[in-house]
Amino acid sequence: MSIAVDAMGGDHAPVEVIKGAVNAVNSGFARVILVGHQELIEAELKKYRYPSEAITVRNAEEVIGMDEHPASAVRRKRNSSLVVATRLVKEGEATAVISAGNTGAQMTAALFEFGRLPGVERPGIATVFPSPKGPKVLIDSGANVDAKASHLVQFAYLGSHYARQVLGIGNPRVALLSVGSEATKGTGAVIEAHQALAEAGDLHFAGNVEGREFLTADVDVIACDGFVGNIALKLAEGIVSTLTGMIRDELKRNPLRMLGGMLVKPAFGDIFRRMDYTEYGGAPLLGINGLSVICHGSSRARAIKNAVRYTAKAVKENLVESLQKEWKQGHES
Repeated sequence: MSIAVDAMGGDHAPVEVIKGAVNAVNSGFARVILVGHQELIEAELKKYRYPSEAITVRNAEEVIGMDEHPASAVRRKRNSSLVVATRLVKEGEATAVISAGNTGAQMTAALFEFGRLPGVERPGIATVFPSPKGPKVLIDSGANVDAKASHLVQFAYLGSHYARQVLGIGNPRVALLSVGSEATKGTGAVIEAHQALAEAGDLHFAGNVEGREFLTADVDVIACDGFVGNIALKLAEGIVSTLTGMIRDELKRNPLRMLGGMLVKPAFGDIFRRMDYTEYGGAPLLGINGLSVICHGSSRARAIKNAVRYTAKAVKENLVESLQKEWKQGHES
């Protein structure tokens, strides 16, 4: 299994991306094809020890910037690291592509090279995030800033399949993110999607969850449009990060607090690790005929390593093939 990694994508590329890829292959997760400026990548690789056969380099002279228009950039820069990495999957040289670069460009490249599953109106980004009750899937977390009811229904099914196939959750509980738990609360699209999901007999629909239940609700999948999902996800990440900093600052204010802090440090450490979004690294774009995994633009080595780990798991669990089969049987329109 070889996974194509866009070495030039992200705020900390290529240094952190390459470090994460090396850590991933040294952990035995998968072989990696690093795509980007060959000389730069090879120079960076000399800093590390790893099995020589586990990493190959594919040259790509161009880079798509974070601020470039996705569609025009993909059309103009056919030799960019992102497009070349995606093409390697289409041509069978790699089983999946990972990038922390321009999300819109990655979605455009994936749609162009792989195409959508028949009947899928809008692919969605399925982000796995930690919570006190275990991992949850949020879909869509940024691909579509608005969504119709039919899109939300499809997100629910796509997320349920991912939770079952990759996270191993037998009968995933699916909910809609809304402003109230009642079926009549929310936008017109949310209300209509609620009715459709409540009437569906092949999905474990748990109704609506509110923002305050985002981390604590007893559900496995939360469906929403990408605008709301992206804000909710980044808000949760920001709160965890801010609380971590506030606790550290308060402990440092007083020697007695520091002493108490030393006693509870292991417990706090375990909590923060459980709530660390980098544990899962990347989010697959579901609804396409291929595996394209989108990483946070600020991803560092740990996130890249874990993105390779979970992407390899998705490949081994035949995520794309099983989704293609299920969608054709039950959801093709």
